Amino acid sequence: MKPDIGPPLGREVIGVIDTEGACAEWDFPADPGAVRTARAVVRAQLGEWGLGALGDVTVLLVSELVTNSLRYASGPIGVRLVRQGDPLGTLLVEVSDPLPDPPTERVAAPDDEGGRGIQLVARSSRRWGTRPGRTGTAGKTVWFELALPG
Repeated sequence: MKPDIGPPLGREVIGVIDTEGACAEWDFPADPGAVRTARAVVRAQLGEWGLGALGDVTVLLVSELVTNSLRYASGPIGVRLVRQGDPLGTLLVEVSDPLPDPPTERVAAPDDEGGRGIQLVARSSRRWGTRPGRTGTAGKTVWFELALPG
């Protein structure tokens, strides 16, 4: 039986695109509650895949990227997880939004309230990057890879 990965506190997911097999994908509204909901569904999906050991770091990095999307974009935010069967075993995580401008890694001053999210992604993941939105759409996708346990 599949665990309940519904949104907490009545928050809505715009669409559950896919949660079967090696890929899970959701769209969230550009609403502050999207961060909490994204964390919940990502953690639940990782648990279902037996990847709970990656839960804390994945949820932290997804939170940073969804928060960046909320800060700068006004449209829906997509989150996608892919278990890749490459020789090293990789979890690919993607966060997409309709804003075409890629995030920039910068050095935050000690008193800055922001500016550390992309640094955190860069230092916590195996690799990370950005790419333009899917063919025919505006926007961008920020992605990162984490090594699968074992």
